[in-house]
Amino acid sequence: MASHTSGIPSTPFPIFKGDGYEFWKIRMQTILISQDLWDFMGTGFNEADGDRTRLRENKKKDARALSLIQSAVHDDIFSRIAGATTSKQAWTLLQNEYQGNSKVQMVKLQGLRREFETIQMKEGEPVADFLSKVMKIVNQKRSYSEVVTDQTVVEKVL
Repeated sequence: MASHTSGIPSTPFPIFKGDGYEFWKIRMQTILISQDLWDFMGTGFNEADGDRTRLRENKKKDARALSLIQSAVHDDIFSRIAGATTSKQAWTLLQNEYQGNSKVQMVKLQGLRREFETIQMKEGEPVADFLSKVMKIVNQKRSYSEVVTDQTVVEKVL
């Protein structure tokens, strides 16, 4: 089990360089959940909270979440979130730029559905290579919240 120093995981961060956002997002979500910081990505925190102790604790947690996100992006990407003052702002900026809004996501998902339906194993292609391609598409579809059953995957491979 990885040890923690000041709440930051000692395992290496997945560094996002501009490619593979869907998989980076899943890895970062797991890290943020493990640090009990994931809630800030969806709801943020209430700046007008009358409980000063809770507000201070939430600001501290949010700063830790923002720090994790900043640490997990390449310098070329960092400039895009440098102005974000909360973890939710940084997360939303990255999500909008690399995953797109709901309309962009629908278009990407339609393309992935078409790619899944039309993919075929090439003559002489190893089964492992074909399975790898199929699973890459399936995992991308799942990252856009598409439900893909194991039965569907098995039917495609067979």
